[in-house]
Amino acid sequence: MDGQAEGLAGEPARGLTDEQADGQPGGEQAAGLRERKKQQTRRALSEATIALAVKRGWANVRVEDIAAAVNVSERTFRNYFSGKAEAVAATHLDRMARVARAVGERPAVEPLFEAIGTALRFEFAPEDSAAHQQRTPRRQHREAIWEVLTEPAVQAEVMRADQAAQGVLAEAIAARTGTDAVADLYPKLVASAVGAAMGATLAHWLRADPPVPLAPLIDEALHHLRTGLSSPDGAPAES
Repeated sequence: MDGQAEGLAGEPARGLTDEQADGQPGGEQAAGLRERKKQQTRRALSEATIALAVKRGWANVRVEDIAAAVNVSERTFRNYFSGKAEAVAATHLDRMARVARAVGERPAVEPLFEAIGTALRFEFAPEDSAAHQQRTPRRQHREAIWEVLTEPAVQAEVMRADQAAQGVLAEAIAARTGTDAVADLYPKLVASAVGAAMGATLAHWLRADPPVPLAPLIDEALHHLRTGLSSPDGAPAES
């Protein structure tokens, strides 16, 4: 479905390559392959949930439909998720976990918000080209995504996923800034602000008319955070 990668499903999971897996000792290699297969199944179920809900409407998708789309049993679905809403939120959680890992792997000399911006663009808007921008979801498709995201059950699970993701991101921020993710406020505050900024950015992107590319919105959101959310030009200044 056009726009699914940018709106909900994200880029393919970045696990071990076959070459990396082959380089592990026998027991570790087998365990790594099992874990990779589990992650692939989890991701496939989450993406199938999103795709079917966007296509058919939330109320018209059953767990058995999702399981059938991935060629697994309903029991297998239940092994991964408690229901459809958790399956939708899993994509967001996994994506933000990859963002956190990427932030931790960026060069130490890179400013914090540059590292965060690079990681976010890579996950949410991996290409910056005219062809990519033309794949911004059509209005009808964007509205369908919005309807899924505004389902109360989905909102609750996404909020829960956000909390978990912010904890992981706070740890990466703490490691870069020499702070403590538990004892210090700074890494938690930045992680929370980034999570809120991405939520607002994605909502704005999905509702924009006419459609707009996502990458510049991510940059704009982080710019506002980096500059302390100062008033836009022409707006009354704070007293």
